[in-house]
Amino acid sequence: MTLEGTNTYLVGRGRELVVVDPGPADAAHLDRIAAAGDVALILITHRHPDHTDGIAGLVERTGAPVRAVSPEFCVGGDPLVDGEVIEVAGTRIEVVATPGHTADSVSFHLPDDGATGSMLTGDTILGQGTTIIAWPDGALRPYLASLHRLLDFPRAAVLPGHGPRRPNLRAVVYEYLAHRGERLEQVRAALAELGEDAGVEAVTDAVYSDIAPGVRPAAEASVRAQLDYLRGV
Repeated sequence: MTLEGTNTYLVGRGRELVVVDPGPADAAHLDRIAAAGDVALILITHRHPDHTDGIAGLVERTGAPVRAVSPEFCVGGDPLVDGEVIEVAGTRIEVVATPGHTADSVSFHLPDDGATGSMLTGDTILGQGTTIIAWPDGALRPYLASLHRLLDFPRAAVLPGHGPRRPNLRAVVYEYLAHRGERLEQVRAALAELGEDAGVEAVTDAVYSDIAPGVRPAAEASVRAQLDYLRGV
């Protein structure tokens, strides 16, 4: 489980709602969502099961269509298109493609949410710490491009897929870019010491020497993504 679990968002004005990320296939959780209002649409930020396993159960309870970037998760709705504006449940939702964490990652901009608007970021940006690049589906080059794209929404608050709300998207993006830059420098230094053809395990040992065993797979996935980026794969 990432942080405290997966955040499910209910978006709308009045009785009609849009659900963003049903989350796990937990009956009590899905019952609460279905009871919250008339679900008109279900949106998916990316393919990972902690965000998508509840799709079937929520569709069964509500009959609502499901839209995602990947057609395999769409039910009664078309795949999402970058830049489209969805007007439903009394609100506007702008689709912002943000690949990198996964190839199908997307964020949803809510321009009318309060004075500054907000951005539902899925796992592209988390409420605490930084996200992983889920190599090989995810990749660092598009992820960095996605972070730069999010700078186009400087005043928005962050509504992440895990963890608490963050008030300033631009500030978080700069933190993430700085973190990625530091990690890349650490990988470059490891390669300089170990040799340019050093493998993932050796580089992970050098860069993530103090991590707990349980997060080793995530660290290795990040190193693979960083090596691909540096080697121009």
